[in-house]
Amino acid sequence: MLEHDRPVTRAWVLHPDLKSDHSRRAAGPALEEGVSLAAALPDLDVVGADIVRLPKIHPGKLFGKGKIEELKTVFKANDVELVLIDGPVTPVQQRNLEKDWGVKLLDRTGLILEIFSDRARTSEGVLQVEMAALSYQRTRLVRAWTHLERQRGGLGFVGGPGETQIEADRRAIDEQLGRLRRQLAKVVKTRELHRASRAKVPFPIVALVGYTNAGKSTLFNRLTGAEVFAKDMLFATLDPTMRKIVLPTGDEVIMSDTVGFISDLPTELVAAFRATLEEVLDADLIVHVRDISHEQTEEQSQDVMTILQSLGVAEEAPLIEVWNKIDLLSPEDHNAMVTQAERTDDLFAVSAITGEGMDALLARIPDKLKDPRSEAEITLSFAEGRKRAWLFDAGIVTNEVQTDSGYDLTVFWTELQRERFARL
Repeated sequence: MLEHDRPVTRAWVLHPDLKSDHSRRAAGPALEEGVSLAAALPDLDVVGADIVRLPKIHPGKLFGKGKIEELKTVFKANDVELVLIDGPVTPVQQRNLEKDWGVKLLDRTGLILEIFSDRARTSEGVLQVEMAALSYQRTRLVRAWTHLERQRGGLGFVGGPGETQIEADRRAIDEQLGRLRRQLAKVVKTRELHRASRAKVPFPIVALVGYTNAGKSTLFNRLTGAEVFAKDMLFATLDPTMRKIVLPTGDEVIMSDTVGFISDLPTELVAAFRATLEEVLDADLIVHVRDISHEQTEEQSQDVMTILQSLGVAEEAPLIEVWNKIDLLSPEDHNAMVTQAERTDDLFAVSAITGEGMDALLARIPDKLKDPRSEAEITLSFAEGRKRAWLFDAGIVTNEVQTDSGYDLTVFWTELQRERFARL
């Protein structure tokens, strides 16, 4: 991982634009996002950025010979030390390009991991990042470095004789991953206890979600008066932050700020950061914050909805859409957005910076929340273990008595949780 006490590293961002990739993002905004990702690391100075049109991928070096030479001259002239490629790079391509250019190279996954590592605050977040980083490094062990080619003799009990260095490195990583999983299991258990105690608080949870840099943390700060790290920077928030707020109606809710979503987030990172999205799984209301001034706001919105669907919450919890950053629009666009929001249910045009549109949003939140939590008695047979596990996982059991035929449970839940339970 990048060190924080070392001098600033001069970096160059490349976005490979592959002709044959029909699902590809528009190259201009994609490069811009790549530069923003790089800017999220404090010790990087992005001195240049380019889109590289690719008729086809060259298996060994990603780019063609001429392009590699041309870029080498550019990097030399600009004293570039690190090249960030906004896309996937195989270990072999990475090794060959580093050798040809005489620089360090990071692909999109590696860069996002660096940011995650820099930002993670909770013990769970830190463990999740370490696990994602190790899994990523493990894939890089495929002949990635020359020292892995050599064999080392082994004493029977540590790997067999003649075990290759690559096998030893892989085994060391697997052992470390096992240790982290055990630590994580303990941390998750502790958090489940916190969740169970929080479930007894009869306040609904409102989760702010959105594409990274949509202004969620600024909105959260305005709504709650909290000082969450909010900066015009991708991935500013990586651990969910929760605050209780009193709405103008007198209703109390828990407001939760979550990690920003991003397109093409590598699968191992989605898995690693499912934990930071767990607050969304508990949410009674989802507020989808969009940067309406961004030229790709529609695509970003689609990415967010796809992740919410994959988490299984998009169809269940009610949703409000917030068009943020209307202060950045031209007067004509601003008026058009405000008019459209006024005519559409559950759509609000706001500025988290100026406060415009906030009153209407706050007034709508209590209407969208289903009943506050209420107590109920449930009787389950021994055969209904899955239902019982679901209730405990949701952290809503306040009392349980075992009977001859099963369990009598007291639960404290929302209408939404009652509906989810009924569907089991």
